[in-house]
Amino acid sequence: MLMRTDPFREFDRLTQQLRAGASPGTWSRPAAMPMDAYRAGNEFVACFDLPGVDPDAIELEVERNVLTVKAERRPQPTGEDARLQVAERPYGVFSRQLLLGDGLDTARVSAAYEAGVLTVRIPVAETARPRRIAVSTGTSARRQEITS
Repeated sequence: MLMRTDPFREFDRLTQQLRAGASPGTWSRPAAMPMDAYRAGNEFVACFDLPGVDPDAIELEVERNVLTVKAERRPQPTGEDARLQVAERPYGVFSRQLLLGDGLDTARVSAAYEAGVLTVRIPVAETARPRRIAVSTGTSARRQEITS
């Protein structure tokens, strides 16, 4: 149901962590955002960590079978006499794209943002849901073969 579109994203993230003074994400080269994804019953759920992001700075879009999540965390304004002592929280632009399988109903995507986590829910399409198939007995199957 879910395929990653960039297999080297994790490698890029580790490389950025090892570089001293890694720059924040920009619109042309956004930083990655952590995500968990799972299937719960008849829906696919993806949770993205976006702590400190203003809900108005989150963009969520589905085009064909690609879900794109973009968000921007801006640095907190400080007073004129304040001098930053430690800056460890990442800021800038974050982005993630997920290639969704054909078995998901992308017309009914819903999203909620609470406690710094964006939760996206995509229902499984009716045609992709498991269904029970009746099994005929041997005598009824033979009758069908003879009359066909």
